[in-house]
Amino acid sequence: MKILLGTCGGWHMPKTALALAKRSHLAGLWMTDKNPGLPASLFSRCWLFHLAMKPFYHLAPQIVREKVFYTFSPFWRYWVRSQNLPPCDVVQGLMGFASEIFARYSKGVLRVVDCPNSHPSSYYGFWQRECDLWCPGEKVPIPRRVFSKMNRELMQADVVLCPSNFVRDSMLANGIPAEKCIVEPFGVDTTVFQPRQLIPMRPRFVSVGTICLRKGHQYLFPAFALVKQRLPEAELVCVGDYKSDFRLQKKRWEGSFTWVRHLPPDELATLLKTCTAFVLPSQEEGFARVILEAMAAGLPIIASFESGATTLVTHGVEGLIVKAQNPREIAEAMVQVACDPLRCEKMGRAAFCRGALKNTWQDYGDRLINFYSDLLRR
Repeated sequence: MKILLGTCGGWHMPKTALALAKRSHLAGLWMTDKNPGLPASLFSRCWLFHLAMKPFYHLAPQIVREKVFYTFSPFWRYWVRSQNLPPCDVVQGLMGFASEIFARYSKGVLRVVDCPNSHPSSYYGFWQRECDLWCPGEKVPIPRRVFSKMNRELMQADVVLCPSNFVRDSMLANGIPAEKCIVEPFGVDTTVFQPRQLIPMRPRFVSVGTICLRKGHQYLFPAFALVKQRLPEAELVCVGDYKSDFRLQKKRWEGSFTWVRHLPPDELATLLKTCTAFVLPSQEEGFARVILEAMAAGLPIIASFESGATTLVTHGVEGLIVKAQNPREIAEAMVQVACDPLRCEKMGRAAFCRGALKNTWQDYGDRLINFYSDLLRR
């Protein structure tokens, strides 16, 4: 069995490709990012898109990069049409960029939409709702035509690959048949992200991801203000750049937390091991991969259902599941974890066992191989 992967951008596809290649099941990786370490015969790069984007990667602010990314996305479509077709049994394309690959293969090939986010109606709607509430006039930066394309791809697909229960539920709520949906949570690099040895004496919470309305920082920051009233020594570290939809909230909360614009994986792993718990009250995600990285570091998870966390986090076992728009509930969860070191340690150990053991990227790739093999046999 051979599997072809394709995406404009990188996302989690390089990790998936390496896992499939190790088992000799990769037909090829078509992508706009650099080769993650595959043999040249298994990798094709859309250089036209990359060269068009290169000045914006280095010189433009985040919101400009995001808008230009979708402006140049037709380059991806034209490039895919020019590729030589390797023989394959499965084509797996990222939602929003899959139809170009589907069109190159006959219906005898299994078509899989890989969904890094929820159903396009939920993806757009939840995000736009937060823009309307917190930054009136702001629009979701992804063009509506892209969401329309996602809808068409979901209808074309034989399989809808969901990284979380939240994504699956959003698909079912929007009319995607249950028999098309499979839930497979992402893997994690356990060579980089390893469990902490000690719980910090001073409460230290960490949140990783672009500071924006979709990821719920408009609820996290007031929650942390409530935490500070009860635990004045507590610290919140946020890793990620600002998105433009947070501009009205930025001045209000600047200085109330420790901000780090970016950390490479090894430095992020070091930071995670110094923290009490990981917090992400996201309004919409597929499955935030940083949750798995925090679990691998042995941190309790405080997160919303919409973050994808409930796929691997049971409330009270590996962490605490909170309502995405409730600062008081988020704050109470943070205080509970910080004030009970034994519980914090126990949940952290459970998080490591559930999120990291037998859940490397190779394990993820093996699960896909087994699923596709069974499906093709049937």
